[in-house]
Amino acid sequence: MKKILLVLLILLIASDIHPKRIKKKQKERVATKKNALFISTTSDPKSFNLIISNETSTTDVLSFLFEGLIETDGVTTKVKPCLAKSWRISRDGKRWIFNLRDDVFWFDGVPFTADDVLFTYNSLIYNDDIPTSTRDIMTVDGKKFIVKKLGTWTVEFILPKPFAPFLRQVGSAILPKHILEESVLKKEFTSTWGVDTSPRKLIGTGPFMMTEYRVGERIVYIKNPNYWKIDKDGNKLPYIEKIVMLIVPDREAQLASFKAGEIDTLSVMGKDWQGLYEKQEEGNYTLYNCGPAFGTTFLVFNQSPIYCKEPKFSWFLNLSFRKAVAHCIDKQTIINNVMFSFGFPQDSAMEEAAGFFYNPDVIKYGYNLRKARMILDQIGFKDRDGDGIREDRRGNPIKFTLITNAENTQRKDIGAIIAKDLRDIGLDVTFAPIDFNKLVEMLTSSRNWDCALIGLTGGIEPHFGKNVWESTGQLHIFNSMPQDEKQKAIWEKHLTSWEKEVDEIFNKGVQELDENKRKILYDKWQLLVSKNLPLIYTVNPSALYAVKNRLKNIHPTAYGGVLHNLEEIKLED
Repeated sequence: MKKILLVLLILLIASDIHPKRIKKKQKERVATKKNALFISTTSDPKSFNLIISNETSTTDVLSFLFEGLIETDGVTTKVKPCLAKSWRISRDGKRWIFNLRDDVFWFDGVPFTADDVLFTYNSLIYNDDIPTSTRDIMTVDGKKFIVKKLGTWTVEFILPKPFAPFLRQVGSAILPKHILEESVLKKEFTSTWGVDTSPRKLIGTGPFMMTEYRVGERIVYIKNPNYWKIDKDGNKLPYIEKIVMLIVPDREAQLASFKAGEIDTLSVMGKDWQGLYEKQEEGNYTLYNCGPAFGTTFLVFNQSPIYCKEPKFSWFLNLSFRKAVAHCIDKQTIINNVMFSFGFPQDSAMEEAAGFFYNPDVIKYGYNLRKARMILDQIGFKDRDGDGIREDRRGNPIKFTLITNAENTQRKDIGAIIAKDLRDIGLDVTFAPIDFNKLVEMLTSSRNWDCALIGLTGGIEPHFGKNVWESTGQLHIFNSMPQDEKQKAIWEKHLTSWEKEVDEIFNKGVQELDENKRKILYDKWQLLVSKNLPLIYTVNPSALYAVKNRLKNIHPTAYGGVLHNLEEIKLED
């Protein structure tokens, strides 16, 4: 017996789990938990460079570090001051003067000034050598805005024409000139601040600084001790000392982490609501149903004459083919079986949560496999050899791959339902969920893909979707504009009349200052999208959240989520 105890003691020491060490580590974990907010994300960031990023895996992890001239209130959705403390506008709506805060410092102690604003807009956003979707939005009729320095803490924007959503758009993050200017001059900016950059070299003005990034594990932030915001009693914000963002590979694992007390907030899927609801008191958390979520989920086919090869290009370009597919989206089954009734059918390019600019009166394609089969028969897509797979008029089997991001289990379930129905009408569909960053690379870089089930973040301002809907936009993924001039000439010949009409609508809409007239324009855009189906919309989930009760002063909303007022949130011991 003594021998067995001795062996166990040796094993405990050798494995560094001596009882005293265990007790010490438990105390350390408890102390860390008290002082830190634990959250999660499903993907590693693709980059630390906000200007060139399009994916949420990058923007989400950087949102605590950087700020814009204004910010949008997460509850009221109204614009409020941020790095700019005030502003004024000329009568013609074309000149904006911003008075900047003079008490803001970058993480390294260098003062924030007008030079940083000019650098961000003139050297980054308006730099044609730097690919950024922000530039798509910050132009009118293809013309850039003039950004001038009037003083150390005063800047002026001169617009070529009135720009209705201008004030909201200057919420784009401001980046430090003294850190990044050299990379621009050397034409190395697009390779600057990659994920191999030391987190401490990411210099912002936000409430938190990134201190650690471990691939596939976690990202750690600490409070910015020199942050400029204060509460009503004059106390410095933020209240939280530390944030730990765990990289949890999928939604199921996130749920398990929340139940285990490893993370404090959770975006809840409908199927998990009831189980979580019954355990609220025991788990010391509260559930929030904030109504229809912002964002869209859709099926999209590659319709580029450059990147999509025949015969697929002809199939995907055929509007009747896309209509047949639209009739295969069983939205009610998806809502019932995947979202457990916490969802809404989506037919429009703007979501219901957007409010004023949402157009419910668009063309709707009800679930009807019989009609889908009939449409395919009419365009000559028939099963000519009796193998269950339709062929086009030239005998090519209608075969393609549907991709989505594997980390999103809800999206995988939706994709499986859609793929089954597409197979039922005779299409040979391979459903292949892949890594999120690989998905983004295929859609925006290599552009070698057939069909994708993806989503985009939404908002209350339609113009902010211009980078998707303008034909030359960085995210016009269904018909991406090539950079090569010869290829661009081919692409322009294939540009459809409705795409050109949408270009015109967005140019008019951004210049129209009358809200009601703007709505007429954007209603027409949503109707055009429903007629031509470049994106085939599926369903919109409810915005559901679970939050540990130790978080105080939270006000979850569909627009802002749980952490929109992060600097004001407190942790209860």
